Amino acid sequence: MKNHDSAVLKRLTRTHVFFYPVEVSYEVMKPEGIVNLGKFEASVDTLERDLRRVLEARGQRCTTQRAAVYRFLHGTDIHPTAEEVFLRVRGELPGISLATVYKSLETLVGCGLARKLSYRDTSTRYDGRTEPHLHARCLTCGGIADVPGHFPSLEPVPLEGQARRFRVTGYRVELTGYCAQCDRGEAAQA
Repeated sequence: MKNHDSAVLKRLTRTHVFFYPVEVSYEVMKPEGIVNLGKFEASVDTLERDLRRVLEARGQRCTTQRAAVYRFLHGTDIHPTAEEVFLRVRGELPGISLATVYKSLETLVGCGLARKLSYRDTSTRYDGRTEPHLHARCLTCGGIADVPGHFPSLEPVPLEGQARRFRVTGYRVELTGYCAQCDRGEAAQA
């Protein structure tokens, strides 16, 4: 594994602000299996009780490692990679391995407690927010940010007859453009 310096850790807390206009792309996804537990109370006890309830209902154990990964994922809005989760959780659990973090993330995704955000041009990222919401992705740095505000229905658009030999179960809308930091860099280079 690569040796990480403080610049990597600082990058984990950077907030991206997106400007418009942006390009919109659509992808098909399966929303069933995503668990929306509604608003969580801020208490760690409540968070872990909800985690334990969902994991056990799906036949999974609630381990210390899974709980630490979930707490971090639920408490951040940076949409981290597995390696970024590992770097942060390792501070709480020094003995945790990167493989355990990957397995924990996949378990959380499989139980509907997290979403896996896969993009062809960047590493897979994870989102602790499971309620319907939009993402904006920077085309330069690959940063992903939740888009605040209320949007028209995110329910699948009826595509009966348009998608032949394909049963549509959902879709994902992604806003693409440039974050404030990269947009300034693009302007400076022009």
